[in-house]
Amino acid sequence: MRVGLLTEGGYPYVSGEARLWCDRLVRGLGRHEFDIYALSRSERQEARGRVELPPQVGRVRTAPLWTVDDEALRAAGPRGGRGRRARRRFEEHFGELAEAVCGGDRDAVADRFGNALYGLAELARDEGGLVAALRSESAVRALERACHAPGALRTAHTARVPDLLAAAGLMERALRPLSLDWYGPDALGAVDLCHATSGGPAALPGLLAKHFAGVPLLVTEYGVRLRAHYLAAGETDLSAPTRALLASFHGLLAAEVYRAATVITPGNAHARRWQERCGADRAKLRTVHPGMEAARFTEIGEAGYDDFATAPDTLLWVGRVEPAKDLISLLHAFAEIRAQVPGARLRIVGAPAEGAEAQAYLAHCRALAAQLFPDEAAGAHAIGDNPVSFEEIGGPDVPGLADAYASAGVVVLSSVVEGFPVSLVEAMFCGRATVSTDVGAVVEVIGGTGLVVPPRNPRALAEACVALLRDPERCARLGAAARARALELFTVEQNIAAFRSIYLEIVSHCPVRRDAVDEAGEPVPFAHPAEAYVPGRWAVSVGPAAGVEVPMAVPGWAVTEEVTEEVPVGDRFKGAAV
Repeated sequence: MRVGLLTEGGYPYVSGEARLWCDRLVRGLGRHEFDIYALSRSERQEARGRVELPPQVGRVRTAPLWTVDDEALRAAGPRGGRGRRARRRFEEHFGELAEAVCGGDRDAVADRFGNALYGLAELARDEGGLVAALRSESAVRALERACHAPGALRTAHTARVPDLLAAAGLMERALRPLSLDWYGPDALGAVDLCHATSGGPAALPGLLAKHFAGVPLLVTEYGVRLRAHYLAAGETDLSAPTRALLASFHGLLAAEVYRAATVITPGNAHARRWQERCGADRAKLRTVHPGMEAARFTEIGEAGYDDFATAPDTLLWVGRVEPAKDLISLLHAFAEIRAQVPGARLRIVGAPAEGAEAQAYLAHCRALAAQLFPDEAAGAHAIGDNPVSFEEIGGPDVPGLADAYASAGVVVLSSVVEGFPVSLVEAMFCGRATVSTDVGAVVEVIGGTGLVVPPRNPRALAEACVALLRDPERCARLGAAARARALELFTVEQNIAAFRSIYLEIVSHCPVRRDAVDEAGEPVPFAHPAEAYVPGRWAVSVGPAAGVEVPMAVPGWAVTEEVTEEVPVGDRFKGAAV
């Protein structure tokens, strides 16, 4: 099977989202061929380079979302640089898209948004791209008319020219895949399945491959892309009208992705609820938990709490140091813990802080720890002398995560916003008891094997931690149960097995119909039997040389990943498994 893997801001780059998961998926499905189509988010990401790709990756094509060819924009002029007929087509389709974005009722305008999107895609294919047109004066005027039309969003009525320019520019970035040459028979038009690793712009090439070539689309979201956009928009300096327009645009794009997808695989129930609220059909949803590497935690997990007596009062926090992790509440909770368990220690182990905001937050947390524990902070700085220590993963004190978890009596998560809690799963692999805040997919992951408290509640967090620190036997029981649950649900092996099954199911039910030709390029007579056109029951694999077709998915037949030998014509429709 040939799979087009669609990513945004991640694989195959060294830095980015879902990098490890994508790499494990590709390597785990070694009998399939993968073509990677990646959208990059920054020049820095591209400069850091790519990971070493396995041999089953046949092609890598990339495109930036962060840059625009200013020279081409100047040459295009205010109207987009197209002929009169092309300009009329653009104004018609983009005007319809703008009206859908500015409309107040999302359900009522969803069809119009889809029609406009595919109309723009066909125009981009005919004209060689739409980057200049989407940033032209014509696009801004169309947005302005839609903002002031009857029934438009109330916030959009107040949009001014700077707001419209900002909205048009950011919408063009999201629609950049319309202008790419990825949809011909030598690219995505030749794959058997498109697998988008997130919604939004990453899934847009899959939408167009389905529109132009009938390629089925699988969408995986471990963090819902629309939710991420909403959270990020609140931290920008964009005006309220611009944020409203972009929120409507991304909401309509997400709804169209969910409508067109053959199967949608959320990583947890939290993501699944978001997708359902955004219009995803329940019949298409299959929860597939992220796969994580358990082998590096095996030794510690099997040992359990055998060495608990060496560090019974140590609390461990692991993650990225950022405001969403709410380390402030954790430090205040630890002050209460310290009053009840005088020997308690807190280790805060994080990745190196990147960016001014992360560094400022880390400095604030250090200052608060010094304020809460002035006597101890004035002493030595070695681990064990200071009740709160801030350490970096890979540093001299934390050569590996497994060593950090081995030293913990209880692992704590204090977040106010969380998707899939990776650190909790790692702690579960290590057989450690956990205390977590009730956010994101935490309850689904823990499943009764740890204590859960409300977010932003230091007192509740402190009481739960004290309860476990005072009861080592309970910690051991919870840790053993947590390890068993993690090994059952969250390993790489179960993740790969799930996607192997989903790939075969999609291709068997939604085969791509292509003209069958022999090695000389001549059509193969009778290459597609009548049964191949029965929806949802047949898939045809055509032998390129002999023109032999093999039914691949028939009720009662076994389905294999590959057909390694030709089947005689007289035996094609016998009941033997292929």
